[in-house]
Amino acid sequence: MDFLIYVYLLPLFYVIFQLCRLIFQWRDKCCYMLDYECYKPPEERRLATQKCAQIVLRNKNLGLEEYRFLLRTIVNSGIGEETYGPRNIVLENLEERPRLSHSLSDMDELCFDTLDSLFARSTIPPSEIDILVVNVSLLSPMPSLTARIVNRYKMKPDVKTFNLCGMGCSASIVAIDLVQHLFKIHKNANAIVVSTESMAANWYCGQERSMMLSNCLFRSGGCSMLFSNNTSFKKQAILKLKCMIRTHTGSDDEAYGCCIQDEDGLGYRGFRLTKALTKVGVHALTKNLQILVPKVLPMKELLRYVIVSSPFWRKSKSTEQLGGLNLKSGIDHFCIHPGGRAVIEGVGKSLGLKEYDIEPARMALHRFGNTSAGGLWYVLGYMEAKKRLKKGDKILMISLGAGFKCNNCVWEVVRDLDNGNVWKDCIDNYPPENIINPFAERYGWINDKNLDTMAVDEIRDQFKHLI
Repeated sequence: MDFLIYVYLLPLFYVIFQLCRLIFQWRDKCCYMLDYECYKPPEERRLATQKCAQIVLRNKNLGLEEYRFLLRTIVNSGIGEETYGPRNIVLENLEERPRLSHSLSDMDELCFDTLDSLFARSTIPPSEIDILVVNVSLLSPMPSLTARIVNRYKMKPDVKTFNLCGMGCSASIVAIDLVQHLFKIHKNANAIVVSTESMAANWYCGQERSMMLSNCLFRSGGCSMLFSNNTSFKKQAILKLKCMIRTHTGSDDEAYGCCIQDEDGLGYRGFRLTKALTKVGVHALTKNLQILVPKVLPMKELLRYVIVSSPFWRKSKSTEQLGGLNLKSGIDHFCIHPGGRAVIEGVGKSLGLKEYDIEPARMALHRFGNTSAGGLWYVLGYMEAKKRLKKGDKILMISLGAGFKCNNCVWEVVRDLDNGNVWKDCIDNYPPENIINPFAERYGWINDKNLDTMAVDEIRDQFKHLI
């Protein structure tokens, strides 16, 4: 009799054992963000209105129409005058003759400044970092940037290092995706991700409008992040990764070429942004959300949307009564890549978001500009500094980048967050009641039709008189 009992209990014990094993495996696969540090360059690198005008005037390839184009672009960009530029451009006037040392010194300053702060606050020393990922699209030196960090912090010999290049503005999410996959095979591992862009050697000095856009939008900045799948750090964590979807539309020629590093006819290197960018971005975002949304929204909202989308229901109700998919039924905050005012407003409109939802992205763009892959973390920092992030909240991060890629993820806030971070010195001034663009106020005279008959040198002299 006892033997039969053991025979019957054995399968039950086996099932219990397998369930426990699966639970422990699931716990090991968790990706926790423990901390992050956004970079704030020194004030001497600030690109105020006057400094921007000086840089524009140094480009002898530009004429009146190019000046007018630049003014329209910067006025409509949503960028303020407290953003930062590379040291060799802002302080040394060497945008046409950049050296490798310029790029490396900017990267060292950003990486070491943010990592020093990160390690100073953390209980995890550099010697306990198992995975290091650095993403910089436009700089790939040898030894690598990860090697420079390993050398600086004397990391252990078996640290796994990865350099991601050419990934564009969505590279942060790509790097985190790499980390979460590595966490599946490395238990109790700690990871560092450094996400930034190198602008020192990539300032466009020509006159093609599609390549001049990048000078108006991109600014210096970046972020270092600390992750772990060790559950003993759960109480220290600030965010937990819930879901990630990556979409790549590079098989389409138009999507592939809409934002691409290139040279103009005179040999000036820059970053070309075509008119197809908006259409390509909308297509990629739509493709991504078709997969992501069913994973994060509650079933009742999905059922409601299916019902109101049916032909029968549409015939019996007005358009206003139908409504679209309510993303806020499963998402509390929207962290949109601050790529430009048109990008932010376009994403907000397509998702049915209110001004409150897109405010963090608009303010990050205004204060720090488009810092490429690091931009998302200035948006997150704004939310935290405003004390919006409460335990249990869900954050949707939306990133778009060259390739063309749309990489989105959802985070869960593990505890209430209220760190002032990189915004602590100015958060009380945001959002401002009125954003008066200083470029339009000071240089609007450039649109005067009477200037059409003036020589370019005369116009430059007038510029210099006002600087």
